[in-house]
Amino acid sequence: MAGCASKPPSRLESAKTAYVPAAGKHSLLRGDQDGDPDNPAFAGFGKAPGGKNFGSLAGRTLKVSSISEISLRDKEVILTFDDGPMPGKTDRVLNILSQYGVKATFLMVGQMASSYPAVAARVANHGHSIGGHTYNHANLANAGNSRALDDIATGNAAVAKATGSRVGFFRFPYLADTGALRQSVANRGLVILDVDIDSKDYFSSSPETIATRTMDQVRSRRKGIILMHDIHTRTAAMLPSLLSQLKAGGYKVVALQYQRSRMPEALVSADTGELRLSQL
Repeated sequence: MAGCASKPPSRLESAKTAYVPAAGKHSLLRGDQDGDPDNPAFAGFGKAPGGKNFGSLAGRTLKVSSISEISLRDKEVILTFDDGPMPGKTDRVLNILSQYGVKATFLMVGQMASSYPAVAARVANHGHSIGGHTYNHANLANAGNSRALDDIATGNAAVAKATGSRVGFFRFPYLADTGALRQSVANRGLVILDVDIDSKDYFSSSPETIATRTMDQVRSRRKGIILMHDIHTRTAAMLPSLLSQLKAGGYKVVALQYQRSRMPEALVSADTGELRLSQL
């Protein structure tokens, strides 16, 4: 399965992410596991290594009800994480974000949230924004609108149940979409998140390489939405370097907050895929 920022290639094995749906109820992930998420090593939120306070890295909060409202200023970035939650790895990411005093948006796969509800709830409890990423990381581009919307609704329902939070954001796996599908998703009140800066952490690169690659894009674009994945050990390992470089460069991490639109929203039944309108 390819990285979320690219269309699924037929033979590019090196670009596979670690997410693989397993048979039956649970999802399994390739690779090592990162210990116990309740380990004391994950305590001490709020202070960066060395006792320094990195709260100044945090920027403003944007309350948005549509993608058009995500307007970033120079040297503003948004942190996003796809494909989780994953015990250990997601917890390490949460710990680091807390140390640096910044918030992110987590686009969760419904099957993963159902398998690891305690980790999913922990993300919401830390004050991060919650989004959906389908139920099982499906490529929706050729699924047809009804089937695709049902998949999105099913995934969002699983994420909402696990986190206890409203799911207001959505990202297409592989960024594979169609104009008609994007419009349908927007019509049902979801804020679609695209990608400006792809960390490509789904490649087996060293943490140093990922941090350098990401910062090179940040310096070139000077602002944008950064794509990462909280299912990789290497992502958590590189995150302190990335955040330290952002702070040193005078960048601000903008937090997203979902705000319901006052316009009618098209709701999709997870059972039938049938569209219906509801006044918000």
